[in-house]
Amino acid sequence: MTAGFASRVGDREATATRLLKSSLDHSYEPSIDIDWDAPLVDGLWGVPEHRVSLYGTELWDTLSEEQRRTLSIHELCSVARIGLWFEMILMQMLLRYSYDRDPRSNHIQYALVEIADECRHSIMFAKMNAHCEVPDYRPRRLTHELGRLFKAVASGPAMFAGTLFVEEILDQMQREAMRDETVQPLTRMVNKIHVTEEARHVRYAREELVRLMPRTNAAERALANYLTARIAYVVAKNLIHRDVYASVGIDPAVGFRAAQANPHHHEMLRWSARKLVPFLREQKLVGGPTEILWRKAHLI
Repeated sequence: MTAGFASRVGDREATATRLLKSSLDHSYEPSIDIDWDAPLVDGLWGVPEHRVSLYGTELWDTLSEEQRRTLSIHELCSVARIGLWFEMILMQMLLRYSYDRDPRSNHIQYALVEIADECRHSIMFAKMNAHCEVPDYRPRRLTHELGRLFKAVASGPAMFAGTLFVEEILDQMQREAMRDETVQPLTRMVNKIHVTEEARHVRYAREELVRLMPRTNAAERALANYLTARIAYVVAKNLIHRDVYASVGIDPAVGFRAAQANPHHHEMLRWSARKLVPFLREQKLVGGPTEILWRKAHLI
């Protein structure tokens, strides 16, 4: 599958031209395309029931149906918040990438379009969290500071590979939820917008990564391999903020430990990364000593 993708990678400008046209034809404005005045629907979930982090645990069995759905709303917003955090990182990396290149090229003009998309997505996620009346599930301090370091040092392959990880695991979760009628209409519309526009971002990043890797030296590949593994580990461990469990009366530390030990949650993480890992492995960005981070994060 990945070899087939590499064989289809085209000219940089030709790809950007197609993506620019697609952006004109298939884009949204979340501030007006989502009915932000509509209340949440009683009896529906924030994410599919079987994707809630405590699903299948003894703690899950102690929760009422209403508590389970409440937890699903808080987990939806936690995932959106980590997505917002990384989109801010991505916007800064893309701006730095574009700063050094010719803005007359379609390739860079599409990078600027992607920045605009990510800005709207960040606002959309923020408005969703406000609408759901949840706390600000911002990353913990260490994660926040690691993000500051990543955006400062990641460039080239590391930038595109790290971006792909976050975009593609969210894409898998959102594609499933947007088709699930047990899930809130708000969740489904937010996911539809994000999936539609992120498909272009994924194409842009995948093709550029394939073009870059043959031109990297051993040191650059080793750094990209490490940084990709590190961002994958950090994001996977922080998708569900430990404070979400307080929303249903569970001690955050107890809930977090149960989720981190939950085989169902581990399988969800592997499922979300199942299409990306083979591609990154082919690009030499998964494997070697850093593979332990992928395994500890239950991504492989």
